[in-house]
Amino acid sequence: MTTSDKFELGHAAHAYAPLALHVRGLACVRGERPVFSQVDFDLAPGEMLTLKGPNGAGKSSFIRQVAGLLEVSGGEIELEGAGEGDTIGDHALYAGHLDAVKASLSVFENMAFWADFYGVARTLIVPALECFALSHLSLLPAAVLSAGQKRRLGLARLALIPRPIWLLDEPTVSLDAISAARLADLMRTHLKQGGLILAATHVDLGVGSRELHLGEVAS
Repeated sequence: MTTSDKFELGHAAHAYAPLALHVRGLACVRGERPVFSQVDFDLAPGEMLTLKGPNGAGKSSFIRQVAGLLEVSGGEIELEGAGEGDTIGDHALYAGHLDAVKASLSVFENMAFWADFYGVARTLIVPALECFALSHLSLLPAAVLSAGQKRRLGLARLALIPRPIWLLDEPTVSLDAISAARLADLMRTHLKQGGLILAATHVDLGVGSRELHLGEVAS
């Protein structure tokens, strides 16, 4: 069974509503210093956009603005096809630099926390852990995991929670080649199901994608 097969087991009964993301004139100012401005893009179901650019170009800020975690300095972000009053946060999963792992809980308990928070059946936890080869570690406290294992546990939320929009900030950090390939497999499956992915990265994620290049920090 491939990683994609395992992912589909958890989400086979779920069909994503057709959503589209439209960004017009997006700008970011941090500490009175302009980071980027006038950024436009459209993202349709089944599409992925990769953010590229040097350190300091604003890739993380860009992702956080779309996620609703950082104030937008200018421009508009529109989610087409969502229910009235819905925000992007209602339809998105954000995976940032921190792995969203509670060190005091076991691997399984971490996933159970997220399953309960999002109203997902706990029976989907083991298949989600298997996507990143973590099921044999399910009883271990997260505090003893390596950096790569913590990253895999954080990313296993993608296989557990059916949200159509994935906002990923350097998702392959701390991953070995095999785990990065598992993530790529998972991303391809998500796109086939009509999901959307916006990812900031310095490396090739192994998934066909359009690219958006952010420039140097404005002077």
